[in-house]
Amino acid sequence: MARELFYRHGLHSVGVELIAEAAQTNKMTLYRHFKSKDELVVAYARELAAEGDAVWERLAVAHPHSSESRLAAWVDHVEEVLTSRYERGCALANAAVELQADHPARTVIEEYKQRKREHLVRLFEQSRYRDPETLADEVFLLFEGARISIQCGGRGPALRAVKMLRDLLAGAPRAEGAAASGPG
Repeated sequence: MARELFYRHGLHSVGVELIAEAAQTNKMTLYRHFKSKDELVVAYARELAAEGDAVWERLAVAHPHSSESRLAAWVDHVEEVLTSRYERGCALANAAVELQADHPARTVIEEYKQRKREHLVRLFEQSRYRDPETLADEVFLLFEGARISIQCGGRGPALRAVKMLRDLLAGAPRAEGAAASGPG
């Protein structure tokens, strides 16, 4: 319940009373599970980060011997995210802009975003791109920027992001004799 409310209305707009009401409980019961709203926000961020990490795990399981297949599947995932009618931006990025720099959920979010970039670097290394770090930065910013564009109401640019992503990957230089597979 809190998750949907936070995503649709923002962290600051949603109070504990509203969360308790939506969960058909009371504030006392909610506070038995979470000592504070801040603790609930941390749990929210952890759950979202775990779901993001699970995407990479599913890709590795589904495509254990081919980094190219894993990469194509990740781009398909990006397309699904960006074209979903329920998408209103990255929930973690939306939360991060509302949180003070020292809020414990910010650490969860920052660590997740770093892991996401590291997954991209490894995938580009395995796919034998010449500069996987730079490519990961470019791809990361393209995807994150598209999601922010959606959050700000601009679906048009976000919908073009997948073609831009595919073009970027197709044109990025690779090592000589780049193989179509790599370690899982």
